[in-house]
Amino acid sequence: MTVAAPKGWLEFLLVHYRWVIVIFFLLPASFFYDIYYYSRSWIVFKLSSAPQHHGRRVQEVQKQVREWNETDQVVPMCTARPGWQTISFREGAYKKTLHKVAINMVDILEIDTNKMTVRCEPLVTMGQLTHALNELGWTIPVVPEMDDLTVGGLVMGTGIETSSHKMGLFQHICVAFELIIADGSVVTCSETENVDLFYSVPWSYGTLGFLTAVEIKIIPAQRFVRVEYKPCHSLDNLVKTFTEETKKAEGNQFVEGLMYSLHSGVVMTANMCTSAEPGKLNEIGRWFKPWFFKHVETFLKKNETGIEYIPIRDYYHRHTRSIFWEIQDIIPFGNNMLFRYLLGWLVPPKVSLLKLTQGEAVKELYEKNHFIQDMLVPLTDMKEAVCVFEKEVKIYPIWLCPFKLPANPGMLHPLNDEEALFVDIGTYGVPKVEKFEPVETTRRIEKFVRKVKGFQMMYADSYMTREEYREMFDHSLYDKMRAKLGCEKAFPEVYDKVNRKARI
Repeated sequence: MTVAAPKGWLEFLLVHYRWVIVIFFLLPASFFYDIYYYSRSWIVFKLSSAPQHHGRRVQEVQKQVREWNETDQVVPMCTARPGWQTISFREGAYKKTLHKVAINMVDILEIDTNKMTVRCEPLVTMGQLTHALNELGWTIPVVPEMDDLTVGGLVMGTGIETSSHKMGLFQHICVAFELIIADGSVVTCSETENVDLFYSVPWSYGTLGFLTAVEIKIIPAQRFVRVEYKPCHSLDNLVKTFTEETKKAEGNQFVEGLMYSLHSGVVMTANMCTSAEPGKLNEIGRWFKPWFFKHVETFLKKNETGIEYIPIRDYYHRHTRSIFWEIQDIIPFGNNMLFRYLLGWLVPPKVSLLKLTQGEAVKELYEKNHFIQDMLVPLTDMKEAVCVFEKEVKIYPIWLCPFKLPANPGMLHPLNDEEALFVDIGTYGVPKVEKFEPVETTRRIEKFVRKVKGFQMMYADSYMTREEYREMFDHSLYDKMRAKLGCEKAFPEVYDKVNRKARI
């Protein structure tokens, strides 16, 4: 592979010694940002000032939308949030050309334990939300892994976690959405109010309106999660074990798999509990602990089942410190014991800061030699799917996360409109195949996913044509709502925001 020559000493460092920039600049910057962000959120939450400010913020967004309506309406709208601030490794090129609307909504508005719901603004993060809820003995039924994932991103895109085989995707735990639509008015939608809009919002990427609040279900939380590790040394055994544990009617609140090769992996099942057995507590969230995926691998190497008790927040964010396993390509020695004890408390760097400082040479390096995808396929096609990934990219570990897909209207629903079990196959890293071609390889995998009636998470690179994208996702209700709400001029189509040409 040929990478463009670095244009200066800073770009040379970013390409060849990126860990230097990360350790001495990005880790401290991330640390101080977190201190500011969580301190501000804690103060606002304790003072209960967010609800009073929310109405004013909504009016500010309405004012901007109405001002756009008073112009010639040539350029569609999008949020003004910079692309580098999102968790995706790509930035939206459309941010440079569309009309930007500022939406600064970052607070938890209300926790109602009687209704068993929490109401949030769209930029509330998973780390912020679990911290506030767990202190009160509550949690949301699906907690997507990374701390910096936002409620709005998980609604407009999607979110999944190891409880999804029972609870569905993040959209399925949402009770109501508040949006500002193209004419500047505020609309609330739910399963009983503006129903078509409610089912159209997920996966719409802000192309039906601006999300201003989300009401989400909450459930009681317990202090620990009891995790059982089950090593598997053949593909058939892994698929069989994973499928059986996913389908169990009782128990197994959480199911997850990590594959370390085509024929080896660990299936993990877990349940919340109130106490831990002596000697089996593992606080994996502590800064000096090994990266979780490395810890899981020890059970495979020993070929022994194991049981541990993990504090609930540590479990929810178990892959956060290592950004699943992407951190090993950024700080190669990051799991070294000495590094963990000295600087592990600063890890991870913010993905947004990594994007902001990567430079053109690093972008090109990632473009040609990196593959980040989550493909959602029917559980019955899991074995064939992992064989496709082995052939096309050979990236390990592979993340396996099961989920149920209800037969609801909208962009995403199962074949024959009957609730079905799917699995998210997550591959993140440098392909180990002899010849990796980003476009051709991704298109072959996308073709397979369409063939089995699966779906591609759209935070990552998509090389599908518009027709192929519409074959994968059902646009019938989406198109109806865009016409009804006057979105054609106000917002681009979702395809025009998520295809590879729309990202840089």
